[in-house]
Amino acid sequence: MNDLQKRSWAEIRLPHIRHNYEAIRATLPEGCRFMGIVKADAYGHGALPVARLLQDAGADYLGVSCLDEALELRQGGIHMPILILGHTPYEYTGELISHDITQTVSALAKAREYAAAAEALGKRLKVHIKLDTGMSRLGFLCAGSYFDTGVENVLRSCLLPALEPEGIYTHFAVADESDADSQAYTRAQFDLFCRVTEAVRQRGGVSFPLRHCANSGAVIHQPDMALDMVRPGLLLYGYGDQDRPLGLRPGMRLVTTVSTIKFYEPGTCISYGRRFTTDRRTRMGVLAIGYADGLPRLCSNQCSFAVPGGFAPQRGNICMDMCMADLSELPQVDVGSEVELFGDRCDIYKLAQAAQTIPYELLCSVSKRVPRVYIEA
Repeated sequence: MNDLQKRSWAEIRLPHIRHNYEAIRATLPEGCRFMGIVKADAYGHGALPVARLLQDAGADYLGVSCLDEALELRQGGIHMPILILGHTPYEYTGELISHDITQTVSALAKAREYAAAAEALGKRLKVHIKLDTGMSRLGFLCAGSYFDTGVENVLRSCLLPALEPEGIYTHFAVADESDADSQAYTRAQFDLFCRVTEAVRQRGGVSFPLRHCANSGAVIHQPDMALDMVRPGLLLYGYGDQDRPLGLRPGMRLVTTVSTIKFYEPGTCISYGRRFTTDRRTRMGVLAIGYADGLPRLCSNQCSFAVPGGFAPQRGNICMDMCMADLSELPQVDVGSEVELFGDRCDIYKLAQAAQTIPYELLCSVSKRVPRVYIEA
């Protein structure tokens, strides 16, 4: 990054991500595979750099959301298995097959469309079956009165000759919540998943080499649910292990700079909407970051940032391209000083709480105009 770009930037510490991968992998049962989730540009960290790291480190699978994300990895030289977790229109079955991309199948109708397209090409498509066990999103319905029809529809899908059913999985809704009710809900989801999988085996003789349902929350709270493969997302990037510390390290550090410092007398209104008024003579810094860069406007007047010598309270409504912070008690902070929004000194969870959101959203919201600076050492 040259000096002209030194406005705001995101430091991506690749050694931290590799450390997190190794720390998580060390907790897994012998033989359990690792799918690194790199959808949404690897949660803002950069899909290609993270995928290359995971490929080099020995991960077994990558998870993405859509075909475009999978093709980006293939075109970038990633040759390890890739699973599309979301929907792909059946018209792109040829693309899936030619690039050796595994597709999620979430309904019998979709299975038939993929199979017909693959058969027309004289090929087979590798798929993973998705069960809806309580997330109420994608997946074969199988809870309650849908159990028998769900099992039957999974069997019909798996027996289509142009499909290669390599795996079966589900997604937990509250595995990252540690309260008893949430953990009981996760346990019920897991039990249903196991019952459906076993029924498919008993009724149709179909077994899956890869059964996976453990996302980041389950890796921490329910390690017995690892089965054949786990799917860490947030854990991989250094967050989500508060209840069972693994020594993870944050993969991203979001940094900006002080562009201007001004003094205001008591009674001065700051920023749009006049939501903050100075109550003393105030040394106010203008920071070169705003909501267009990924700093949520909801954080206005609710957070502090790390600066040399301490923490500076953010003041006034956050603007599109900048925001203000009170530097009155921090004389060592000057124009050009670095300001950390989250990373080593500023807890991303506190910023997420101020924004009434979750760390996932903050990481994914760091915009494209914020340069990523990759730290290799």
